[in-house]
Amino acid sequence: MSNLTTEISKRRTFAIISHPDAGKTTLTEKLLLFGGAIHVAGAVKSNKIKKTATSDWMEIEKQRGISVATSVMGFNYGDYKINILDTPGHQDFAEDTYRTLTAVDSVIIVVDVAKGVEQQTRKLMEVCRMRNTPVIIFVNKLDREGRDPFDILDELESELKISVRPLSWPINIGARFKGVYNIYEGGLDLFTPDKQKVTERVEINDINDPAIDVAVGDADATKLRDDLELIEGVYPEFSEPDYLSGKVAPVFFGSALNTFGVKELLDCFVRIAPSPRPTKAEERMVNPEEEAFSGFVFKIHANMDPNHRSCIAFVKICSGIFHRNANYKHVRSGKMLKFSSPTAFMAQKKDIVDEAYPGDIVGIPDNGTFKIGDTLTEGEELHYRGLPSFSPEMFKYIENTDPMKTKQLNKGVEQLMDEGVAQLFVNQFNGRKIIGTVGQLQFEVIQYRLLHEYGAQCRWEPIHLYKACWIESDDAEALEAFKRRKHQFMALDRDGRDVFLADSGYVLQMAQSDFPKIRFHFTSEF
Repeated sequence: MSNLTTEISKRRTFAIISHPDAGKTTLTEKLLLFGGAIHVAGAVKSNKIKKTATSDWMEIEKQRGISVATSVMGFNYGDYKINILDTPGHQDFAEDTYRTLTAVDSVIIVVDVAKGVEQQTRKLMEVCRMRNTPVIIFVNKLDREGRDPFDILDELESELKISVRPLSWPINIGARFKGVYNIYEGGLDLFTPDKQKVTERVEINDINDPAIDVAVGDADATKLRDDLELIEGVYPEFSEPDYLSGKVAPVFFGSALNTFGVKELLDCFVRIAPSPRPTKAEERMVNPEEEAFSGFVFKIHANMDPNHRSCIAFVKICSGIFHRNANYKHVRSGKMLKFSSPTAFMAQKKDIVDEAYPGDIVGIPDNGTFKIGDTLTEGEELHYRGLPSFSPEMFKYIENTDPMKTKQLNKGVEQLMDEGVAQLFVNQFNGRKIIGTVGQLQFEVIQYRLLHEYGAQCRWEPIHLYKACWIESDDAEALEAFKRRKHQFMALDRDGRDVFLADSGYVLQMAQSDFPKIRFHFTSEF
């Protein structure tokens, strides 16, 4: 096997998705703990031990205890190189999460045992299904009272519309929780609540081993054997091809906070999860083993380092080897660029890398060159698809409260829009700037970040809009007539494309029937 093939086979690039509070960030941190990337749970190694999770490092996230930006973390585990993309669980940031799912090869979904499947999780599962992304489910918080594991399995099947197969099984739940039996490897782990240490392992030969009765007591041992018999009877044998094609989701049980059941998940994951797969470009399928480098920008993040006002473009490598200081073509502009300080991430800590392989995520310093969805190649004209902007659902005028800081405000808005946090439209009738988002919380985040990162103050003014949609037509006259008739409701997006701002569902329907030659689009990809 060539070096490239070997490196590709070691890579596991995945996202962790869940509803807020299901324990996603905690799970991410425990995976880093096993990878030796951090040494004490809940601590980032620095002069003073900070008590915030490694992956939530933006100020506003620490204050509110939610993840608002997707962080990228890489670490080695055994022979494997693992790249985790932690995503915002909060639904106001769904767009960021949808885009992240285009850059991963598989997904781990975290479900709270007490709450079961929540609405946000369903939506994200739909995105996985559209792309046939393989999914593993981790049922979390078993040390708290929750639902019966069999009920949870039924709910996962009916709500997420996917077949499931448990690969570990809990012994009791809540206050009586005693541990997890590992079906995949045939081992028993006993639970002792401790956030820093990993629990003891009981070595057993098979499920009828009397060591189990000694460890958990006769009653629980009998129930465990009955449960497993039922599982073998109800669920088909676990098949790797079915998991890889996205038809079956393996299920693990545990408690991320107590570092319990996490290692079983990780050990099984590195073995069965896919290494980087071919990526679809508009022109053709691109294989990771190809010699020539190619990759795309799936995220842009402003101010990763509060001391330097810089943006970083996150590039997912799809094929070949990325070399520092090599010349690469920026397909949209046609320019050749070289990058002297590409970085790899461990949450906020970043190191300069000399080369990176398919499946890796590289950060490239960006001073306005990149947009989300840009492709980089060694010269071939390739365009990677699948990074839509959705039509926003909430709108506000953004107004400058300090005329002396106009420049800072404009720069801040420009950079935050590059990140894809929200969308900017300029009303052609009165020249006012309108920000469109998917949720209310984004307005607060934008206002907070403008003030704290750019020193600019803004205020929001209400505007009543129902939807923004992109319009186009093959008939130039029809387009002009529409724009004249609706001139008060016309805006331009950042790429200078025409956007119609409909103030009600009725107005939008009427426009669609009165102007049959105009096409109305609700995502920016058309």
